Amino acid sequence: MTTHILAIDDSRTIRTLLTATLENAGFKVTTAVDGVEGVAKFQQSNADLVITDVNMPNKDGFGVIEDIRNGDVNRAVPVLVLTTESGADLKERARKAGATGWIVKPFDDASLVSVIKRLTGAV
Repeated sequence: MTTHILAIDDSRTIRTLLTATLENAGFKVTTAVDGVEGVAKFQQSNADLVITDVNMPNKDGFGVIEDIRNGDVNRAVPVLVLTTESGADLKERARKAGATGWIVKPFDDASLVSVIKRLTGAV
């Protein structure tokens, strides 16, 4: 079975880069343009891992993480924060909300794929 990644980011460029990188690595990718759409797609997608930006309209990444962790569907799914932010206070807030990890943009393709494989058990 193919590992399914949900990527939530308001930047079309980042969504495109993530999709290309992850599909080339053999993952199935679903994207969402903001946190509201991301949470809705998560509830329907059976994703194996979620990647979310922090700064987005309608619902930020912290809200996404909280909704997933407090929801009724796959609450233990790994959630990676992918953002330009690198402040310790934001990382701590994400960790407290339930984030699994934090990656700063721009991301390194090989490193991102490696982390996802480790977290999902994908080969």
